[in-house]
Amino acid sequence: MEFRQIQYFLSLYDEGSMTKAASRLNVVQPALSMQLAKLESELGQQLFIRSTRGMEPTPAGRQMYKLFRPVMGDFARARELLMQTDGELSGHVSIGLIATVAQDLLAGAVTEFSEAHPRVTLSLSDGYTPALCQAVTEGLLDAAIINQPRRKLALNSHPVLSEDFVLATGLRHAPLSETVALRQATALKLVLPTRLHGLRDILESFAQVEGVELSPALEVDSMNALLQLVEMGSYATLLPRIAVRSRVEEGTLLAHTIVEPPLVRHVVCVTHPRRALSPAASAFIAMLEQHAQSRTATSPTTPVRP
Repeated sequence: MEFRQIQYFLSLYDEGSMTKAASRLNVVQPALSMQLAKLESELGQQLFIRSTRGMEPTPAGRQMYKLFRPVMGDFARARELLMQTDGELSGHVSIGLIATVAQDLLAGAVTEFSEAHPRVTLSLSDGYTPALCQAVTEGLLDAAIINQPRRKLALNSHPVLSEDFVLATGLRHAPLSETVALRQATALKLVLPTRLHGLRDILESFAQVEGVELSPALEVDSMNALLQLVEMGSYATLLPRIAVRSRVEEGTLLAHTIVEPPLVRHVVCVTHPRRALSPAASAFIAMLEQHAQSRTATSPTTPVRP
């Protein structure tokens, strides 16, 4: 088994197409096919099945990917460390974020970081907390910004930000005071994320402690769709302040502070305990944290209803 063959295998797995993988590797397709055939012959197992949808990995292929992706990630990080002799950051960074953080922070952080470190390439994805933790565990992500789970993780974690939940309403919603009790909020016509979403899990835990029940009229996981529904006027929602901040600033939503009790979520950054972050990854995470803390420190108050 050669290093080049593993590189070819991983590229083919990621791309799902012989044509795309060959283009990514800058090799001709026959060379890629030949190396794959040699690898399958040595292992005595078929790694892909050709179909109309492209190259479908077999169970053996999926197992090999799970085993070798972290190894290649470690190799890439080690190579980056050795090559950074001029003090300028370089290499590839792969970070996952929960959607409520990504939608408000990502554009600004990426723009500032890319201008400062043009030799670093970024791969950024959003998702649910469990899936992001799994990707860090398997070496598919360098790190992830997630809601702090209630259960103990096998990953290293450090705090990024703490922020309150607010009750968000549209401008045409029935008037409410600037502060709202949780029990009062749960009596409204709510649209909330589904139980697959980490935010819903946090809200359910608060509701359980207070002895109230969350019975949303509608469940939507897409933040954009959820907020658009609230803007239309008939629905209200409970979300972290950062998730509604931009629309409050634009004047399309009102944010009411939750009291009795105040609802606070904690966001953390998780990394693998046995995989050191590259300098580039550490720098980008620091940039994200700086933007997160800056945004939460200047959270807007509820605008005056026009």
